[in-house]
Amino acid sequence: MRNKFAKVMTDLARERNDVCLLSGDIGNRMFDRFKEIAPKRFLNCGIAEANMMSMAAGMALSGLKPVVYTITPFTTTRCLEQIRTGVAYHEASVVIVGTGSGLSYSELGATHHSLEDIAILRSIPNLQVCAPADSLELEAQLREAINGNKPTYIRIGKKGEPDLLSDHKLLGIGKANLLIEGKKILLIGVGPILAEAIEASKILKKEGISLGVASMSTIKPLDHKFLQECVNKNYSHLISLEEHHKTGGLGTAVLEWINEHNINGIKLMRLGVDDHFIHKLGDQSYVRKWEEINSEAIANKVRSIN
Repeated sequence: MRNKFAKVMTDLARERNDVCLLSGDIGNRMFDRFKEIAPKRFLNCGIAEANMMSMAAGMALSGLKPVVYTITPFTTTRCLEQIRTGVAYHEASVVIVGTGSGLSYSELGATHHSLEDIAILRSIPNLQVCAPADSLELEAQLREAINGNKPTYIRIGKKGEPDLLSDHKLLGIGKANLLIEGKKILLIGVGPILAEAIEASKILKKEGISLGVASMSTIKPLDHKFLQECVNKNYSHLISLEEHHKTGGLGTAVLEWINEHNINGIKLMRLGVDDHFIHKLGDQSYVRKWEEINSEAIANKVRSIN
């Protein structure tokens, strides 16, 4: 996904003379083409993320289109005050991109895990919160954010994630897509971890169990129309899936929607990381298995419902 991000940013720099890229001292070689096209619009701000966010807010309020990019915990929680007060309060059209979200950097430990970012940032007024499942959703959301005027946070994976939405055209901020039709149970998720849900659906299909899978793509704003359509299709169970703590993320947002709209007859199961720091070290697939959010764990949860 980060390579796709670099390509789209290069295309945007070519298309528009107001697009600027601020990096927290990562991905410098990845942005070589961007720097060739717009050398004065690439700023390596070093490991001074709070200052970088304030710079971006000022640039946006001066009429530019800044995109802030670094590893997720350092472009979110490290500079939360600057996001809240400098960007969101002033409705500055800054696009904040966090790479290596969730457990992408699992082998580096809790300092590099981003399992609270959705919960924290969705509580801030004026700020859109996106979690594309693949590079196709990423490009659509990034372009929409640049063309719009709303502060936007986009959390992305690292590299090697498969494209899951190649057959879908309804992409962008606040747009959900049904990837696999189900009969009784529908899993709705955000981010690259949806690949685990698709694999779980394949496992269950061999057992005669039909698990639907959908990409929500955005936590704020939620696609309320899509959720209502799910209710109208008589799904009895929804399962939320996110590479994030269960607290405050997609599952919580859906619970709030169910409560606020007085939805009856549907149960929600939330899949994510429990309320703890992860001390296990290993690659992403190892930690997903440990936290029971990989394909086999998802399949087991569905079996318990079915």
